[in-house]
Amino acid sequence: MIDVDVIQPGVNEKVSILVVEDSSFNRLVLKKRLAELGYANVTEATDGVEGLAAIDRGAFDIVLLDLEMPRLDGIGVLEHLHAARGAAPPVIVISALTEMEKIVRCIELGAEDYLPKSFDPPLLRARLGAVLEKKRLRDLADQRLAALEAELESARAAQLDLVPRDFATIAPAGLSLHAAMIPARQVGGDLYDAVRLGPGLLLACVADVSGKGAPAGLTMARSLGLIRASAALLSAGGAVPDPAAILAHANDDLSSENESQTFVTVVLAILDAASGTGRIALAGHEPPFILSAGTARAVADLSRQPPLGTMEGFPYRSDALTLAPGEALFLFSDGVTEAEDGEDGFFGRDRLASVLRPKGDGTPREVVRAVLDAVADYAAGVPQADDITVLAVRRA
Repeated sequence: MIDVDVIQPGVNEKVSILVVEDSSFNRLVLKKRLAELGYANVTEATDGVEGLAAIDRGAFDIVLLDLEMPRLDGIGVLEHLHAARGAAPPVIVISALTEMEKIVRCIELGAEDYLPKSFDPPLLRARLGAVLEKKRLRDLADQRLAALEAELESARAAQLDLVPRDFATIAPAGLSLHAAMIPARQVGGDLYDAVRLGPGLLLACVADVSGKGAPAGLTMARSLGLIRASAALLSAGGAVPDPAAILAHANDDLSSENESQTFVTVVLAILDAASGTGRIALAGHEPPFILSAGTARAVADLSRQPPLGTMEGFPYRSDALTLAPGEALFLFSDGVTEAEDGEDGFFGRDRLASVLRPKGDGTPREVVRAVLDAVADYAAGVPQADDITVLAVRRA
């Protein structure tokens, strides 16, 4: 911590100060006072215009800013810095004691403190020391935040690497698929998966972990691993696993000692590419759509069951599913239907169906792109509140 009562030559001489003052006498006095305190790195500007130009050119640790100046006064400088919302240096306003109303306005615009034009050395030392210490702490916080954001960005990249993207390799002959996941934060709680379980068998699922951020991301990775491991175990020896059995295996693990009460909604389907038949299981998730030329109908009469992680030993059930030639199955998370427009409106299932109908015979990539574009247009710049995940599978 900087001691505001003593001169620290090794510290103060590194501090870069900008003095913005139209009076040459005041600049001379102030520069002398600063030198006495060990502040030798001082740049001068004669008015607000020169001061802003100096700030644009170089990095200053602190600005001593006069209130009354020609061309552009101190309030004008602060208004400009406030509007720019950039990384401006901290400002101490130089003022007469009769200008308190203007000083208050300067504080409202972001000035850290004010300094009477008497330039009293002890007061100058104290004001500089206090403001520089606040700047040091802010810089340290910014550095740590930047490091944290870099770590979260690495975690986001690692999370996106967990889900498959080589869809042409995964899809068995007779099926095509495409999927996308857009986390609301650097790390999200949604997941999708697509796994070829046999020569003509495809597992496709979309899931949504309760919550957001890093904790949800960790549960997402765990859930993905459990679903894949359960599917591999139950399909050993060429068996066709039941989606309900996969969910039951994953649920027992997630429910055991679930002190955080985290849960996962899932829709999971297994399809035979040759016949188009299969089974689907829903665990607290949005029912999917089946698409064909000009139509998009919700898959009706599915067994409604609790999310994974809420009840150990729950006997999940699956339902029959059939895709006719040319039909597609569209899975999605509630980040789609609950996308907001900033006016208390939600995207909703009806709007989603209206987007899907014209793409009823489109490729899975076209279907996914159309939905993501429609959600983005609907939100119109409103910050994304929830993770968005979509997956489409089409039978040839």
